[in-house]
Amino acid sequence: MLQYNLPRNLPSADELPDSDETPVDNELQELIPGLLKAILLILWSERMDWFFGIDMGIYYHPDKPAIVPDAFLSLGVERFYDEELRPSYVLWDENVLPTFVLEVVSPTYRKEYSTKLEEYQALGVLYYVIYSSRRRRKPRLEVHKLVNGKYELQPGHPVWMPEIGLGIGCERGNYSGVTREWLYWYDADGKRYLTPEEKVKESAQLAQQESQRADRLAQRLRELGIDPDNLT
Repeated sequence: MLQYNLPRNLPSADELPDSDETPVDNELQELIPGLLKAILLILWSERMDWFFGIDMGIYYHPDKPAIVPDAFLSLGVERFYDEELRPSYVLWDENVLPTFVLEVVSPTYRKEYSTKLEEYQALGVLYYVIYSSRRRRKPRLEVHKLVNGKYELQPGHPVWMPEIGLGIGCERGNYSGVTREWLYWYDADGKRYLTPEEKVKESAQLAQQESQRADRLAQRLRELGIDPDNLT
């Protein structure tokens, strides 16, 4: 449970803006989080104890503006709490801090490596992830983990996050018809989880292989003088 020194009469999520109303200035700020969420919707389809927010305000005090990351993941919360869904993420209602926050650096730098890092650190977010496709001399993907109240940059790629049960990394692939570097989730062995499009293709390939196997079996039976259509 979170402990806050807050006023007694607190607004609900429905009474607070859902974001800071600042438009994204790069389509990747929508597509990259969207791909991560789409994979989770398949991977954790049976789970109802998680929430992945995109460009949604996180309220930590009623008299202060919300923090609005490009995406965040909370564990141990209701995935849906009513049919209207969440308009915003209010910490004094949820009582659960996001475990993971993602910022995608846009052409308009918004202090992702300084001010925002300090804000998420002070808030107590366990993993703060920054992705910048424009970086050349430094890693494009940084995963910071909160250790003793301070963020420490995590080595390796992909980076395994045991508290979440997922790894995160980047590699080239195709999403929404665009071939480029994307962020993906990985398992503990570093194997990338498939996107929805890849899952559909995989299912189609498996169905085709099964059909071909059945055709070969039927042909072999005919060669043996057995009519496969009359088997009982």
